[in-house]
Amino acid sequence: MRFDIITIFPSLCEGYLSDSILKKAIDNNLVEVHFHNPRDYTEDKHKKVDDTPYGGGAGMVMTPQPLYDCINKVKESNKGPIVYMSPTGKELVQKKVQNMSKLESIIILCGRYEGIDQRVIDLLVDEEISVGQYVLTGGELPALIMIDAISRLIPGVLGDEASHQTDSFSDYLEGKKQHPVYTKPEVFEGLEVPEVLRSGHHKNIEDWKQENTK
Repeated sequence: MRFDIITIFPSLCEGYLSDSILKKAIDNNLVEVHFHNPRDYTEDKHKKVDDTPYGGGAGMVMTPQPLYDCINKVKESNKGPIVYMSPTGKELVQKKVQNMSKLESIIILCGRYEGIDQRVIDLLVDEEISVGQYVLTGGELPALIMIDAISRLIPGVLGDEASHQTDSFSDYLEGKKQHPVYTKPEVFEGLEVPEVLRSGHHKNIEDWKQENTK
């Protein structure tokens, strides 16, 4: 799976991708991530990528030209859909993540300030996606959330292919959350691991998990 991230702050994403499971996925060529900075495409001599909004209002808006040229350049090597991380987009849910994990590549557009010029969305964006009903300072964190959620479903990334099949909101759980989980020690602060989980009786354990899935 190839991800191309368009952001004016690539360093905000690089740290998260340079550790743990995603780093291993990248090192093993299961996931490929490239960064593209719109500042490198601006025609403004000061590398400016934002301006005041028409009609007035607080904040600044990312200008269309650098984003437009940057996206079109990325499209030369990535034929996947262009996704804009936006609080007004469709909410990212597990079913959507499962569908996206089957793609070969995705271009992710991260906005800043008060957003991006609507004409970029109208001309180039295939889909707007939100990670929740709240507003962040930029699209980098949502982009990382989406990459993380998608990548762990790619064969080989988690190692144990069965581990993600019982995730919260998975088809296995019919959209529900996961059951409680326990590990050693058997007793902690006076609280015991449920006896059924220590029984070794697979049918009873499976029934308990189903009954305790929220």
